[in-house]
Amino acid sequence: MFKRKLTALDYHNPGGFDCTDETQYRNCIVWLEDQKIRHYKIEERGNLRNIPSSDWPKAFHQYLQDLNCPFGGEQQPEAVDWLLGLAVRYEYGDNVDKYKNCKPLAAPTNSDKAVDPLLNLDGDSPDFKAGVTALANILKIQRHDDYLVMLKAIRILIQERLSPEAITKASNNREGIPVALDKHVLGFDTGDAVLNEAAQILRLLHIEELRELQTKINEAIVAVQAIIADPKTDHRLGKVGR
Repeated sequence: MFKRKLTALDYHNPGGFDCTDETQYRNCIVWLEDQKIRHYKIEERGNLRNIPSSDWPKAFHQYLQDLNCPFGGEQQPEAVDWLLGLAVRYEYGDNVDKYKNCKPLAAPTNSDKAVDPLLNLDGDSPDFKAGVTALANILKIQRHDDYLVMLKAIRILIQERLSPEAITKASNNREGIPVALDKHVLGFDTGDAVLNEAAQILRLLHIEELRELQTKINEAIVAVQAIIADPKTDHRLGKVGR
């Protein structure tokens, strides 16, 4: 995961980067800020550049806050992955003309389509775990001990909520019909006019949900009746039925 992004950013040693090596980790952070992100002015980068300092974690934590990073300094894999993604975005923004003319990858052959990409995943890889955890945090998915289970949950959420079809469906909101709340009797009094109005709205929404449920039940009944309403006679059994 880190290798692809580091390679795209022309990092000097993308294949040998070890996120668990504190010295490599800090050097990579400083390189990203100096060469790609450039959030601080040069004179403001002193604390971040002071890699051997015992106060470096504090400076790094402040740096993440200044960037509005959703991860803390103690979440090293997630934080560096987020920073790499930010750096890639800035790199593209600075070189739009260079990258917009890049040719797309060739379409996969039939033999490539037959291979399940999940089969090549190493579930015990730190990069894999960091990537899944970062996605889960972004999508607000509860963590699980099994990272493959989390990956499946992420896939389901993306398919159901973030696919083009799901987004289009969610955008096509139905226009509501104005309702005069004073014409609907609540049936009880909370002693507060605002609460009474809120209760009326909730009751009307609940009634709408019940109507939708009843419609689905009716459709199910019709479907069942279509199956059983045409019985066939079996003379050998001496009875009517299937």
